[in-house]
Amino acid sequence: MKHKIYIDGREGTTGLQIYERLGGRDDLELLLIDEDKRKDTEERRKFLNAADIVFLCLPDAAAKEAVSLIENDNTRVIDASTAHRVDPDWDYGFAELSKAHRAAIQSSKRVANPGCHASGFISAVYPLVARDIVPADFAFTCSSLTGYSGGGKKMIAEYEDESRDPRHDSERIYGLNLNHKHLPEMEYVCGLTMPPVFVPIVGDFYKGMATTVMLPGVDAHRVHEALAKHYEGQQLVSVAPFSGEEPVIYANTLAGHDSLKLIVCGHEEQTIVTALFDNLGKGASGAAVQNMNIMLGLDETTGLTI
Repeated sequence: MKHKIYIDGREGTTGLQIYERLGGRDDLELLLIDEDKRKDTEERRKFLNAADIVFLCLPDAAAKEAVSLIENDNTRVIDASTAHRVDPDWDYGFAELSKAHRAAIQSSKRVANPGCHASGFISAVYPLVARDIVPADFAFTCSSLTGYSGGGKKMIAEYEDESRDPRHDSERIYGLNLNHKHLPEMEYVCGLTMPPVFVPIVGDFYKGMATTVMLPGVDAHRVHEALAKHYEGQQLVSVAPFSGEEPVIYANTLAGHDSLKLIVCGHEEQTIVTALFDNLGKGASGAAVQNMNIMLGLDETTGLTI
């Protein structure tokens, strides 16, 4: 019997990307709501309760409403919004962080899919704190360069409009109030005692992401060794060989892939760790499909591009 899957919010960027990854699979049955009824509460309720797994690709308030409509105890949820990422009743959907994370996802009824910027930060910082390479009260700083698809349909339209603002030709620094919505997630998941100083940046390219964490006073060799050991044997997260210095790193290197690669640069007294991935892949839709595969007991890479 095929597993029944429903994507609530399939018309959005994340939902469409999930649909693309699932559409060609013959082991799943995709439940498709009529276009003219996708905002009908009672119709949505029927689909939400008919599915084995539901993907929520909605704004936070709508995601919470969708959860409240689920009355079938067998329906399992993967929420791609920010709504439940620091909720202790939800399991955080980054399986590579630990065996406990993977086991929790496998048996979970409610999985919070990680945010894109947060995925880059957490992939680098969680192992370093867990292995006592850096303390939980470390003054972390982080910059994260993303393609404009991370801003959803409105931002995509802004960048692809022929009469667009010419300032879009250059990078755009935002979140200048230092209160970005992914900060609580970064702090909570990594067990930090204070949030990092975090600066997100949008570039004039469709997708791809480079999230860089700065570690003054930390030995790059120790960092590389710890990260390589932590992610040894993982299929979707890898650590590049240590060279001390990359000639250059391009943010869109892993565009079109669902994997993530960590690059450690520096020396005995200063280190940077850069997470390279696709903001729509391991940063959103790819991660959601990976979580679904784990929940269904399938190979986690099924339908994904490594």
